[in-house]
Amino acid sequence: MSAGELAVDVQFATRRPWVPSAARVAEWARAAAGRAGRGAELSVRVVGPRESRTLNRTWRGKDKPTNVLSFPGSETGSQPSSGPTQRLAGPSSLHLGDLAICASVVAREARSQGKTLRAHWAHMVVHGVLHLLGLDHERSADEARRMERRERTILARLGYADPYEVT
Repeated sequence: MSAGELAVDVQFATRRPWVPSAARVAEWARAAAGRAGRGAELSVRVVGPRESRTLNRTWRGKDKPTNVLSFPGSETGSQPSSGPTQRLAGPSSLHLGDLAICASVVAREARSQGKTLRAHWAHMVVHGVLHLLGLDHERSADEARRMERRERTILARLGYADPYEVT
């Protein structure tokens, strides 16, 4: 990591041989954050289905594990609407937030969607970081299109195919 780059703290609450390395997750997160990540920090926690389900139930009212949950940093001036009150990383005035990614859900989705595991992991990290930067596909169709366009662009730069292309 060079000076001024997004600092990414990756924690593994679950380990599987097919889970990407911390370095790979950080690469994808930095690509997604772009200039907005300079001098900031982000925490990514790779979790199992039990922890994902608990977080999803607690913060979103959905009683099931999910692929990625985004918890914006509270320093942005607004309280996280769907995140934990404690950060996964240390304090910083430039804490973008936290991501919780469920390894088994990502693997299952990759299989069912006919995608490579690495490509789907990259997409989930990029998707989560874009949420932390304020994009939200659930607010409007226009914002969903804008977010998907950004995801496609970032993933193409990383060498991955369009995650929304139906094969």
